[in-house]
Amino acid sequence: MRRKDAAAQVGVNERTARDWDKGVRRLGRARLYPDGRRIDYKTGVTTYESAGAQPSISVIEADLHPRFLTLLEREKIADMRREGKSLRAIGRALVRPASTIKRELDSYSVDGKYRPHAAQRAWSASRSRTTQSKLAQPGPLRDFVVEGLAKRWSPEQICHALIKEFPGDEEMRVSTETIYQAIYVQARGGLKREVAAALRSGRTRRKPHRDPQARTKRFVDDMIMISERPAEVEDRAVPGHWEGDLIMGAGNTSAIVTLVERSTRYVMLGHLPGEHTAEDVRDCLIPLIASLPEHLKGSLTWDQGSEMAAHKAFSIATDVPVYFCDPHSPWQRGSNENTNGLLRQYFPKGTNLSVHSPLDLEHVAQELNGRPRKTLDWNTPAERLRDLLITT
Repeated sequence: MRRKDAAAQVGVNERTARDWDKGVRRLGRARLYPDGRRIDYKTGVTTYESAGAQPSISVIEADLHPRFLTLLEREKIADMRREGKSLRAIGRALVRPASTIKRELDSYSVDGKYRPHAAQRAWSASRSRTTQSKLAQPGPLRDFVVEGLAKRWSPEQICHALIKEFPGDEEMRVSTETIYQAIYVQARGGLKREVAAALRSGRTRRKPHRDPQARTKRFVDDMIMISERPAEVEDRAVPGHWEGDLIMGAGNTSAIVTLVERSTRYVMLGHLPGEHTAEDVRDCLIPLIASLPEHLKGSLTWDQGSEMAAHKAFSIATDVPVYFCDPHSPWQRGSNENTNGLLRQYFPKGTNLSVHSPLDLEHVAQELNGRPRKTLDWNTPAERLRDLLITT
């Protein structure tokens, strides 16, 4: 029958019938759910019943392992048994071994009669139930945890303090995870202020930690990570490999492209008169790289900023591969980071960088390339680059 017709025949509202199907019981203005939650919809408070609630058939079957018989299969067994079908015939119809059918009939038949719904209820009642949380029960363990949270101890600190304070009492033990679960279950029931005071993070919900391997792709085009960069780039033995980044102006509304050659520390600056979108950065980088001789067009290393979303188009135009640093790893572009620090002498933080013309940038780059550098045995980047151009 349709649920609507069945509800009318029994004399209840269709919503009540739907709740019954889901194993939900109404208790005054609250509803008791199969997993033991009791929600008062007037106050929004969620509590848990001390006695474990029995889950409904629909809840049990929602995530039931295929090896278990469902209610529909049990009804099929009863129908075919009444028709006089053999155990093997029933097993073939259900794609189950005949031994499974025999065990079902032997276990749940009463006076030689097999009733599928009674069998389902008996099987459900025999399933193992989760025990009530230790911290849901009043007692010295709960009091110790509450006192520790009041002193702003972390759940891990409380866990180890219990071992130290009660070395011989196994009843005074609770895991860090159990404390967290108790806190977050209470938070959904309206204790958010208490949680904010108890935990340093102040969160009322758990924050999942994503697997680094499951990170969302940063760009549409696949990145070549720095781990795939050739060893000759890493040891700075071969010139022509560059590190790049943007230095940002006030409010991140203006920017300058910075390029540093890894072996000579030679600096080139790119002018961005307007925005610094991926297309703007690409169009700025292409002429900068194109101005170099072929033997200095080795590679470019960048972080995973959105300004490099057009890296594939850049590589196609220049034949220069782009290697990307790992997230939150600025030391993987150490030369560029250090150079950006020097550039702040000329372009202080919090200023508008769009006021500087290409000529201004060229003047600053020349000054930096003319500075003696300790890492170059007090030679200048311009001298090192000149030597490379002469020898090649």
